[in-house]
Amino acid sequence: MFPKPASALTPNSYAYETIPLVKPTGFREYDARWLFEKELNLMGVQTLGLGLGTLIREMGVKPEIVTGHDYRGYSASIKMALINGLMASGCTVHDIGLAMSPMAYFAQFALDVPCVAMVTASHNDNGWTGVKMGAQRPVTFGPDEMSRLKEIVLKGLGKAHAGGAYLYIENFADRYIADLITRAPYKRKMKVIAACGNGTAGAFAPRILESLGVDVIPLDAELDHSFPRYNPNPEDMEMLHAMAHAVHEHKADVALGFDGDGDRCGVVDNEGNEIFADKIGVMLARDLSSIHKNAQFVVDVKSTGLFMTDPVLASQGTKTDYWKTGHSYIKRRVADLKALAGFEKSGHFFFNAPLGRGYDDGLVTAIAVLDMLDRSPDKSMADHYRALPKTWGTPTMSPHCADEVKYSVVERITADIQSLAKSNASFADQKICDVVTVNGVRVTNEDGTWGLVRASSNKPELVVVCESPVSEARMREMFKAIDGLIRQSPEVGAYNQSI
Repeated sequence: MFPKPASALTPNSYAYETIPLVKPTGFREYDARWLFEKELNLMGVQTLGLGLGTLIREMGVKPEIVTGHDYRGYSASIKMALINGLMASGCTVHDIGLAMSPMAYFAQFALDVPCVAMVTASHNDNGWTGVKMGAQRPVTFGPDEMSRLKEIVLKGLGKAHAGGAYLYIENFADRYIADLITRAPYKRKMKVIAACGNGTAGAFAPRILESLGVDVIPLDAELDHSFPRYNPNPEDMEMLHAMAHAVHEHKADVALGFDGDGDRCGVVDNEGNEIFADKIGVMLARDLSSIHKNAQFVVDVKSTGLFMTDPVLASQGTKTDYWKTGHSYIKRRVADLKALAGFEKSGHFFFNAPLGRGYDDGLVTAIAVLDMLDRSPDKSMADHYRALPKTWGTPTMSPHCADEVKYSVVERITADIQSLAKSNASFADQKICDVVTVNGVRVTNEDGTWGLVRASSNKPELVVVCESPVSEARMREMFKAIDGLIRQSPEVGAYNQSI
């Protein structure tokens, strides 16, 4: 139906207007991300839609799909091009309009539609676009589906099919909001900072939290896709600093920060402590496992070791499975293990029944945090944080590394660490006691200090995290050792933030 896509075209040219542009590296492990116009044009988006519809039919899934878009200035046009391709493949498209990603996931259940294609680049800088896709609610695509989609699109294997249709679902946001707020209001009086980073969540999060009976102070809730203050990413220290400042200014009980498409949540406590999401996960696991005995949790390899060593979790009979980083991986693992919840250090949290439907939703996470506070009226958020065993951890650091080489760099580092472990050599001034290679490489010393290196699934970057239960000095020693291995590859650039 369309010519085979090109991997590079010059804008404002005849070829650019007549040939699909789809850069191959845009197909990631579990979603798709491109720089719009430089790596993807509108014809390329149509080709992607045709390919996605073709894949859905190959999978034997009913060809009906939910679409939505974030508020970036070009997202609506990208979504409509995607819809054209989906309809050409014979899909019936249910368009919910401007939305956060979890609203699209919710729509799969509320509208009884099996598939989803949400147009968003999440917290990526303006200029990026992408699509989060799935055909088996509540999970989204993983490497197998993404590899096949890439093959269909780039080889021009998309097949036209009759019967495509378009349905616009008016006021769908009201159905999503009603689902979250149909419950008793909180008994505890709470003042909450709702930090949205000028992302899509600004249109929804303050309204939802206010409807739950809390006193809401909106922070950067105006929609502005240029992200004038900071990147809407609750892992980013600049966003956390802004949240901490607002807590002090307004004497708030907690600050809740949402990423660009609203599927992640970050937390700053009432004393202004900027708490990494994996520690929030430990607090929630403590709270939930006191109600749901012998609970199963899933966490990603970037997360704190406390899920295995915390005495409270042990006493409450919890089990924790460390798995691959990435919302699609953790979401599927939570479903496969029928876990109560899954937690990612990035702030993607997944709650199964009776708490949620298994997909990542920043507002469901925020509600879980407020539920914990409401159940413990004598404890502040800072009290919950202080109750955790002390560890010293880095933020998630991301040195630049091109998509074409990042996996080979990580493979080399993994082999280096495995060789050191096999020879009983010292690493970070101690013996290696454990090496986990389920996703990159996580190396742990005898004293529990650990470091992780993996390739980012959606950016041209590596991901580096270190933690020590002993001291800040030991954490820094681990980072120095990890960074020493990284710097053997000249392709790796500077870090996005430092420790």
